[in-house]
Amino acid sequence: MRKAFTLLELLVVIGIIAILVSLGTFSYSTAQKKARDTKRRGDIKAISNALEQYYSICGFQYPSPASGNVFNAVICESPSIAIMPTVPLDPRTTPYICQGCDSSTFQICANAMEAEAPTGFCQSNQQ
Repeated sequence: MRKAFTLLELLVVIGIIAILVSLGTFSYSTAQKKARDTKRRGDIKAISNALEQYYSICGFQYPSPASGNVFNAVICESPSIAIMPTVPLDPRTTPYICQGCDSSTFQICANAMEAEAPTGFCQSNQQ
């Protein structure tokens, strides 16, 4: 008598493997989204800290963003200090937008949060 798997047993095993693969793929993509959101939060806080340092070092005013309300760098001209020579980009390579920025206020926002219920995260000036 030959010992072998029946077609039904093979189909059950293939079905179980398919379910496990789909669950693994889903949890992996969720982890990636959460990681990108964490990076966005860290970037926004780092940019906010750089703007606050600029404020305290460069005459108690905030820098003006470049065209399109985007900071490319945070550099104080007098005294000459590069506080943040390269401003980080969103993980999807879009810049963070500064809303209502002028010499007395700023609000840096990441508007594309993927895994969190509020889809935006903003940080405002502390002064």
